[in-house]
Amino acid sequence: MKLKQVFFTILISALTALGVMLGYTKFAKANNTFAGQEKGIIPSNYKLAKLSNDNTPPGAIDFTQPAAAALPTVVHIKTKTNAKQVSNNLPKTQQKNPFSDLFDDNMLEQFFGNRNGGYIPEQRASGSGVIISQDGFIVTNNHVVENADELTVTLSNKRSYTAKVVGRDPAYDLAVIKIDAKDLPFLLYGNSDDVKIGQWVLALGYPLNLETTVTAGIVSAKSRSLGLNKGTKLNSAVESFIQTDAAVNQGNSGGALINTTGELIGINSAIASPTGYYSGYSYAIPVNIVKKVVDDLIKYGNVQRGFLGVATSNTYDLPETEKTRLNLKYSGDGLVITGVSDNSAAVEAGLKKGDIIKSVEGTSVTLPSELQELVTRYKPSDKIKILYSRDGKDISTTATLKNNIGTFDIVKQENTILSKLGGEFANLDTKKAKEYGVPGGVVVKKIIDGPLSDQSRMRDGFIIVKVNDKDIKNMDDLNKALSASKTITISGFYPGSDGLYDYPISLDNE
Repeated sequence: MKLKQVFFTILISALTALGVMLGYTKFAKANNTFAGQEKGIIPSNYKLAKLSNDNTPPGAIDFTQPAAAALPTVVHIKTKTNAKQVSNNLPKTQQKNPFSDLFDDNMLEQFFGNRNGGYIPEQRASGSGVIISQDGFIVTNNHVVENADELTVTLSNKRSYTAKVVGRDPAYDLAVIKIDAKDLPFLLYGNSDDVKIGQWVLALGYPLNLETTVTAGIVSAKSRSLGLNKGTKLNSAVESFIQTDAAVNQGNSGGALINTTGELIGINSAIASPTGYYSGYSYAIPVNIVKKVVDDLIKYGNVQRGFLGVATSNTYDLPETEKTRLNLKYSGDGLVITGVSDNSAAVEAGLKKGDIIKSVEGTSVTLPSELQELVTRYKPSDKIKILYSRDGKDISTTATLKNNIGTFDIVKQENTILSKLGGEFANLDTKKAKEYGVPGGVVVKKIIDGPLSDQSRMRDGFIIVKVNDKDIKNMDDLNKALSASKTITISGFYPGSDGLYDYPISLDNE
């Protein structure tokens, strides 16, 4: 009897222990899963991200290899701008934007006074650049090198070179400079289209005049448009930034943003800061834009930018009143066309107000900055495929892009006296010349820093027809005329205005 009682007690204890163990195991498994997960189901967003719940710890993050590959390719650029006297007809300085350029001219005014008139003493500044070829081509920001009279490039091994500007474009805030060297290390291009939100990135440069510095962060957004150039002459500025939380400061401008395989995915350009120093976010120009701009600057001397000729808005951001006006009933993703320019590529492709652009060359677009980034990768005369929706029906069309004066011309601008005048120029279209009753001319597309802005009140859109009373029919004529004399008088007219305007200019042709 006693033996049976002992056996029964042992059996009850064993069963109780087994029950406790099974219950604990079930409880442990239930608390070892993703939040909200039931019966082994993984939410779709985790499936897309290819994550699992096997509790395998991630591997250690190590940035030493990409940093080692990129550091020798990032250079320190030091600039010197000679003292000069300027006229009082420059635009008034704009209020400082909290999304600050890394070299803010407003900071100089605190020391040297207003730039709208008077004497500007010699200035020195510094930034960063990235070597992109063995023979010394370097990409940087336009705002690092514009106005500079002398450029010095120092490599990571402390060797220094004098550099010259190959070409620059304020609208993209990019420039290419060149040093006379061979067998240099250089950074390989990546693909900014492949950049994902949340991925690790490294920022390299020379912040605050320090030696080469590497910081790490993640991509926190793409296709950011910050309005850095609002209120300036750059009404065609291209902004589609990669946003990161890698620490970037003044001096990082023009430096590299790389992925963990050491490829260039962006050029660091701006920070979001109320103080001018890093306080959370930094912004880089995507490398797919950089590649196009660099190639054009080296080949043509300026950027061959294609224009579609539309104004757009995200379908969700459009006010109800505008939806009613456009009779818009579409509620999906895409960009609503709110305006179409006359004689534009869009008009000739059959696009009109109220159409919804859904993709360009197979890439979906949901933000105006995304459309701008895609289109500006192409040059005038390039054809792009556009998928759009009208009255609920999807339609495919092909648009042949034009330049910003409505032609298909490729405009080559060599690094000559013409480029030093301080503007962007194009030959006057033949049809426009007949309309204006002139044999030809040169359109001043945009006035940038230089003799035109410092010494005259010339405005964008001016058409040059004479220099020192000699007819100017094209840019070759203009370049020859500018090279012939240091003191010139530029004559021309503004479309829609009566009479000729004369602008005396002094040049240094040495």
